[in-house]
Amino acid sequence: MLKIEDLHAEINGREILRGINLEIKPGEVHAIMGPNGSGKSTLSMVLAGNPAYTPTGGSVSFNGKDLLAMPPEVRSHEGLFLGFQYPVEIPGVSMVNFMRAAINAKREYFGQQPMTATEFLKMMREKRAVVELDNKLASRSVNEGFSGGEKKRNEIFQMAVLEPKLSILDETDSGLDIDALRVVAEGVNKLKTDNNATIVITHYQRLLDYIKPDFVHILYKGKIVRTGGPELALELEERGYDWIKEENK
Repeated sequence: MLKIEDLHAEINGREILRGINLEIKPGEVHAIMGPNGSGKSTLSMVLAGNPAYTPTGGSVSFNGKDLLAMPPEVRSHEGLFLGFQYPVEIPGVSMVNFMRAAINAKREYFGQQPMTATEFLKMMREKRAVVELDNKLASRSVNEGFSGGEKKRNEIFQMAVLEPKLSILDETDSGLDIDALRVVAEGVNKLKTDNNATIVITHYQRLLDYIKPDFVHILYKGKIVRTGGPELALELEERGYDWIKEENK
């Protein structure tokens, strides 16, 4: 599904990614961990197409297509989803209109007819149930006045509606209490199929207690320096990152 080869990228002339190699297949969950400044969020932004981040070398193939050649909206239509660490508020834009516009833009991209209002509202009800999103929240402006947990829950709701092939969750556990973490993680697990894949970017083992990764990668100084199974996250929880820093001086 996703194949990253020797990816380099910079922001404001400063190189952050220094040769990322990673392959993700359908049905897999990959966790990316690492200390602050290692390049985790930069990787997510480069994959999503944030124009502030400039790829300077390497390649990224997404379902056989050149991901780096696509504008951000096409990446989304093709099935890439990014859940933000700090979801923004969009005052004056209702969740219903926002999500209907998004889903119909994707349908137009594939030459399909737009959803009718009745069809869309029926789907909204079904997807809300996945993440236990209150109807009152779904009726308000996008993230306006939401708590941190509600914003993250709303991100998973959007993911449920768009049905992406690859979801990148950038520190979704940031700022969540244990109950909100459980609800968000359960939503991610319910949406997992043999045909989609997930990248979970996190600092902590606690999220991985709920979302079980097939592979754990440690990113340090812009490179993946170690890959293993779920036990690698447990080792990080126990030992911290100092040993990684020592090994990669």
